[in-house]
Amino acid sequence: MKISRRVAQLQEQSRRAIPTLSTERAELMTAFYQQNRRSVSPPVERALAFQYLMEHKTICINDGELIVGEKGPAPKAAPTYPELCCHTLEDLDTLNSREKTAFAVSDDARSIYEETIIPFWHGRSMRDVIFEEMTEEWKAAYEAGVYTEFMEQRSPGHTVLDDKIYDKGMVDFQRDIEEHMESLDYLSDPEAYDKQEELKAMGICADALVHFAERHAERARELAMEESDPNRKRELERIAEVCTRVPAHAPRDFWEAIQYYWFVHLGVTLELNPWDAFCPGHLDQHLYPFYQRDLEEGALTRDEAEELLQCLWIKFDNQPAPPKVGVTAQESGTYTDFVQINLGGLKQDGSDGSNELSHIMLDIIATMKQVQPNPSLQVSKKSPQRFLEHAARVIRQGMGKPDLFNCDLVVQELVRQGKSVEDARAGGTSGCVETGAFGKESYILTGYFNMPKVLEITLNNGADPCAGGSRPSSEGMRTPGRIGLATGDPADFETFEELFEAYRRQLEHFIDIKIRGNNVIERLYARYLPAPFLSLLTDDCIASGRDYHDGGARYNSNYIQGVGLGTMTDALTAVNYHVFDEGTLTMEELLEALDKDFEGEERLRQLLLNRTPKYGNDDDYADRVMVDIFDAYFEAVDGRPTPRGGTYRINMLPTTVHVYFGSVVGATPDGRRGGKPLSEGISPVQGADRRGPTAVLRSVTKMDHVLTGGTLLNQKFTPRLLAGDEGLEKFIHLIRTYFQMDGHHVQFNVVDAATLRAAQENPEEYRDLIVRVAGYSDYFCDLNRALQDEIIARTEHEGF
Repeated sequence: MKISRRVAQLQEQSRRAIPTLSTERAELMTAFYQQNRRSVSPPVERALAFQYLMEHKTICINDGELIVGEKGPAPKAAPTYPELCCHTLEDLDTLNSREKTAFAVSDDARSIYEETIIPFWHGRSMRDVIFEEMTEEWKAAYEAGVYTEFMEQRSPGHTVLDDKIYDKGMVDFQRDIEEHMESLDYLSDPEAYDKQEELKAMGICADALVHFAERHAERARELAMEESDPNRKRELERIAEVCTRVPAHAPRDFWEAIQYYWFVHLGVTLELNPWDAFCPGHLDQHLYPFYQRDLEEGALTRDEAEELLQCLWIKFDNQPAPPKVGVTAQESGTYTDFVQINLGGLKQDGSDGSNELSHIMLDIIATMKQVQPNPSLQVSKKSPQRFLEHAARVIRQGMGKPDLFNCDLVVQELVRQGKSVEDARAGGTSGCVETGAFGKESYILTGYFNMPKVLEITLNNGADPCAGGSRPSSEGMRTPGRIGLATGDPADFETFEELFEAYRRQLEHFIDIKIRGNNVIERLYARYLPAPFLSLLTDDCIASGRDYHDGGARYNSNYIQGVGLGTMTDALTAVNYHVFDEGTLTMEELLEALDKDFEGEERLRQLLLNRTPKYGNDDDYADRVMVDIFDAYFEAVDGRPTPRGGTYRINMLPTTVHVYFGSVVGATPDGRRGGKPLSEGISPVQGADRRGPTAVLRSVTKMDHVLTGGTLLNQKFTPRLLAGDEGLEKFIHLIRTYFQMDGHHVQFNVVDAATLRAAQENPEEYRDLIVRVAGYSDYFCDLNRALQDEIIARTEHEGF
């Protein structure tokens, strides 16, 4: 595939653009709330705020582009969301001065924050309200790093689109809204007024997006009148025609369908900043009927279709993730906003979902070499071998893309959670690895959970040793620092089962604290920050007259992401093996070594590292412990009710939080020193898997992946392992086998450690080196040193 001159210029413009913190959205929201003195319901107020934003936001049409619209006033200009979390001046200075992945903050922007935005929003933002409402025990666990909380910085997500916009325009949505407004029963339904207000708000948002598109059409006409190049003049006139048609009406052709999606994407991500971004779902399936019809009618060539999709790819890459606040502003290390595009998979009738567009998009990935968007290959038993071979050739290039999902297992996961088979097949994955029913489900990530931290607290009888307190005595007395239950001094435990039961009690204690907090946060969003535009796009919010944040979706799930499974497994395996089974050391000796971070105990540390069964080697001794840990986490979370009428579920992924979580966990019984990263996803501890990739796959499939909403597995291969047709054939067989064993997900870095070390030392020579981090790919040189070291430390497989 070739990149046209137009696309090359747009890509160069995008890569040259400096990620900047834009105050435009924050200024508009502040102005709206300062001026808005009308007494209206929260949904209508949010809809009017959205309308104000769509009416006043800068319209940006870049030179030469065919798909138009930016979140900020220019490419890479990132908006902020002060009603959700308001940046302090310290945050702005941190973002501006970060060595890597910085956001430029101009003097004018800093002044605007200091004089206008901060004074108005201080104490009013959702983040301020959340921390005001949380209990002291919640805050203590949060500050200790037992868990994180997504909704203190971003609004509830995930959000993935189905195919409804390709059949209906905003005019059609308005008709649906009016019909349900007319059917409200004010005599018998005590919620009729609330439903009226939510439906009214959705209608305002639908009109606002149409007006936003019309403003783009008007700007395109103005540019066309000024344009001297006749070809560009025709393009601008066509852009105006497209923006006049969509999103008011259903799209008629391929170009209109892509532009319609992009306007919807901007609407959702400008209304709030849902975690993670907003995903188009099965884009190859959604666009294929338009592509096929346009080709047959001679209205489009394959080259023109490729160029339009490449223009969309650039739009995704123009949108850095919203800049963070607080300590996260210091730790966050990526611009990626986790837009995942599902390729292949299944159709609703159960047949293969791959098509010609699936292959075109794979070629775009290979040719354009961007970190955004993040394409995922949905592999089923019905996926053609040609489709998987094409993906394998792209993976072999070494960008960590696409990652691979077991589509058949994803359907099983969703059906187990109560979805219909049809909705499950039309669903898939988003963000990193999370499953959901596209366009029909509010599946919210509530935050990461640090399992090794809970073990550390258990080994200290409820205290956090990183908070400065010494390990409690056998009587349970201790100095300040206790944040958990007094489960007993581990030195008094006579069996491994006693220790594991103490860990289980501690785990359930902290899960209870987190869920109590999340249930409050959920109601705060429903009451104060509804999302009527997102609700408009989600079944069955119109039919129920309820908001996306208030249980309006057909399905509602909350996920708590478990982190550090490999570290947990090896740590507890070491205790079981050396203390209780072999008796090579006592619990007291082990605890003392941990207290000293193995200072003066290197011989003992090497024993734990090298003379202990390890997870990831198909060793049943360690793997049985892993299954027990997994089952305990599942039982502590799964099935718990949410205020939205949904259910709590688990998944196992870290993004990059395994580095932060490791920094707040001291030495662990597997020989890991304090402060070092934890294992990531369901992967083994970095370097602990020594029997090849097939042993890893056999270990990780001993857990029941269908009980989750997603598991993340990283593998690192040397380039020569995938060389030639034979290497590619073995690689594909490995993937097929793993999925036959009911693995959920796997992704690959195809790069050797020597290359990564060279990139560390000479980053300017490796600026385009892309690696798989967790559920996303990023430029290696943009990662912080700790994360780079963690990726280098992952086992480098040289044989199958």
